[in-house]
Amino acid sequence: MLTHGQIWTALDRLAERTGLSPSGLAKRSGLDPTTFNKSKRVTPDGRERWPSTESVAKALAAANSSIDTFVQLIGDAARTTPSVPLLGFAQAGAGGSFDDNGFPAGKGWDEVASPSINDEHAYALEISGDSMKPVYRDGDVIVVSPGTPIRRGDRVVVKTRGGEVMVKEMKRRTAKTLELQSLNPSHADRILAANDVEWIARIVWASQ
Repeated sequence: MLTHGQIWTALDRLAERTGLSPSGLAKRSGLDPTTFNKSKRVTPDGRERWPSTESVAKALAAANSSIDTFVQLIGDAARTTPSVPLLGFAQAGAGGSFDDNGFPAGKGWDEVASPSINDEHAYALEISGDSMKPVYRDGDVIVVSPGTPIRRGDRVVVKTRGGEVMVKEMKRRTAKTLELQSLNPSHADRILAANDVEWIARIVWASQ
């Protein structure tokens, strides 16, 4: 007998195999981007909401996968899949999404399957727009680890005290300044005063 959890976890795995978040898979399938979000899997009154046959079929077509693959993923769904909180990059600068240490906080977070990462505070951001091309494209998911040490040349997510969130490459860090190189050559590099930086965290994985 199939369970509600197995079907949804199989869809999560399908998205993961395609290098997308559940919302990214829904968008590629021609569906509303929130169709596969965790918040849509249970109704406000607590009833389980199952994905429609049509939405599953569209997801399989978008992922270039067969129903046999989906059945296999249903079987695999019984295994424990590591996951991290997921937030759209455009929402990352909104107040309440992170605590003072740069850890996920508040509402609005979804979940996405992730590789095994030894950081309980790790989280994922879904890239929106083309400002980070050619390194990251619209719909890519990056996993960020606040607990991983940062070295020169690492790609990082930085949030300023003014609420700006950016993805850059660490060029140089001193006690007074942070020099960041842009991933997109059409965007200028940045030099930030250390006391203008609220937090900085290393990118440890990307779904590419």
